[in-house]
Amino acid sequence: MQSKHPNPTHEAEQVVLGAAMLNKATVPALAAHINAGSFDVPRHGLIWDAIASQHAEGKPTAPVAIAARLADEGNLNKAGGGPYLHDLLVAVPTAANGEYYAGIVAEAAHRREIKVIASRLSQFADKTGEDLDAVLDRSREALASVTTVGGAWPDPIPLNDYGDLPNFPTMVLPEWVERMVAGVAEATQTPADLAGAMALAALSTAAQGTIRVKVRPGWVEPAVLFVCVALGPGNRKSSVFDAMVRHPLTAVESELAEEIRPRIIEAATEADILSRAAEAARIAAAKSGGDPDAMNNAKAAALAAEEITVPVEPRLFADDVTPEMVKTLMARHGGCLAVLSDEGGLFQTIAGRYSGVPDLDVFLKGHSGGSLRVERKTSGSEHIESAALTIGLSPQPAVLRDAAAVPGFEERGLLARFLWAMPASRVGSRNHDPDPVSESVEREYSRRITALTHAAHMTAEPTTLKLTPAAAAQVTELERQREPRLAPGGEWAPILSWANKWTGAVVRMAALLHIAEHGYVGRYEPIDADTIDAAAILGHYYAQHALAVWAYMGATAEAAPAAILLDWLKANAEPGMKLRDIYRGVRGRICLSTAEKVRAALAVLEDHGYVRQLPAPAGKPGRPSPRYDFHPYIRTRTGGSA
Repeated sequence: MQSKHPNPTHEAEQVVLGAAMLNKATVPALAAHINAGSFDVPRHGLIWDAIASQHAEGKPTAPVAIAARLADEGNLNKAGGGPYLHDLLVAVPTAANGEYYAGIVAEAAHRREIKVIASRLSQFADKTGEDLDAVLDRSREALASVTTVGGAWPDPIPLNDYGDLPNFPTMVLPEWVERMVAGVAEATQTPADLAGAMALAALSTAAQGTIRVKVRPGWVEPAVLFVCVALGPGNRKSSVFDAMVRHPLTAVESELAEEIRPRIIEAATEADILSRAAEAARIAAAKSGGDPDAMNNAKAAALAAEEITVPVEPRLFADDVTPEMVKTLMARHGGCLAVLSDEGGLFQTIAGRYSGVPDLDVFLKGHSGGSLRVERKTSGSEHIESAALTIGLSPQPAVLRDAAAVPGFEERGLLARFLWAMPASRVGSRNHDPDPVSESVEREYSRRITALTHAAHMTAEPTTLKLTPAAAAQVTELERQREPRLAPGGEWAPILSWANKWTGAVVRMAALLHIAEHGYVGRYEPIDADTIDAAAILGHYYAQHALAVWAYMGATAEAAPAAILLDWLKANAEPGMKLRDIYRGVRGRICLSTAEKVRAALAVLEDHGYVRQLPAPAGKPGRPSPRYDFHPYIRTRTGGSA
């Protein structure tokens, strides 16, 4: 399809047609810019006319449907035949880019029209027998018939066009969880992705590290999750967190504390008595002049006092917490803790906001179930045999880019451990009189979370769940389906570190769905194939979002420097800004540390329609620094005029 000397306008026409056939919903937006006469290639006009007619009649615009219509009209061969229609799809990076290229087609059409008008003006001027005023009037009418497009900016192409990301699949959740997620999403007018992810975090917290899944010999997955939902400000995240995690978990914390308080008082009293007795025996032994019986009594009393352990009040979750405090709390509470926050400060804390040194170990081992030794200056070391950490966060999207830039976060696998989601905000289209969450739904959700937490709290040893033979076969099939996606050029190659943990994440979610569905008795039953299937649906949802988040973070995308530069330009761009001034503004960022890197990022932004390099001033000696103008999308965000 590519000619030896490709015509950019003709290529833009191909993209427009391909986009319209790829996604019928784009046709109205494209039609706002063009019509059949806008195309320079005649057969493209025929194809567009067929697409527009199909859309107007509510019929499909896919290549097969367009080919059938053209054939009925006797125009299929004129349009290049069925194979050419399919070739047009190859020209489309994504259907969302169609409107940008429609602007190029429209501008080219206007320029051709201007050329025609210029020829007519020349003819008018040559008619010397006509009154000059009449010639001028006809010329003005001809010029007025052309829409002025000089200097216009088409809509820019998004740097990271993710397409339509899937919505959270609430239907795979147990009914009592699904009803709560749907109710909270409706009441708060937030995407169900946030409530759904926090429901998974609540289940992971309630299990308290007491659930594991043996997939096969040598492969055991702890049922703990790290979830992160990126949403901007004004999305009522606190309300969702309160409903899904804070209120029910705080309530059950209080119940557990009330139950254990008598034991705490009893043990503390006994410890105090034995400690006083040990001190008295020590003093007596010191005064005895080395009497063996006194020495033995002192040793026995000290050992008796040392053996008393005072229980601590249960602590299920924390919010704003340092890595050091995470270790302390986990050591105090049997190696288990959840960190739940509707902000993203945890990433900055892990990166060393207070210590100046990134501290990842407790988070990496808390996800994998590894052992951890906590060293104390005053009390020696504490050993956590099997760490179990749950994380549930909802930061603003910009926090993700900051996290991706922290040394070690990507390389050591912290980012790969999260289930990411970046749903579309409902701000701007919210219902101002939504239905509240049903009281019965809230009560049932709280009751079930409480029951699961109590059951886990009473469990002395972790429960290892098994898979039914059909479920085990299903996991093997998921592994088989995943493998080609990981290959170079495969669908999941850009998120390889994350996708390598995908099947394990599916198994973990299956374990939580299993316990949520069956309650305590689920600890004695194997996970079935239907539950694996339900978890796999969640897994595919998170894979699509991980691709979008990875691209947005720039963890692997080449466009990351351009994305970071675009963020800077939104706050600092000025018309006619020079390359050297842009470089001075951003050179503190590693990926924009040289003028060449900045120039390359500007070239990416220019390709996407965000900036234009201005012509060099005439008559100036030397090589002046390139100057740039900026799309209104940028200028309106800097306080300048559009």
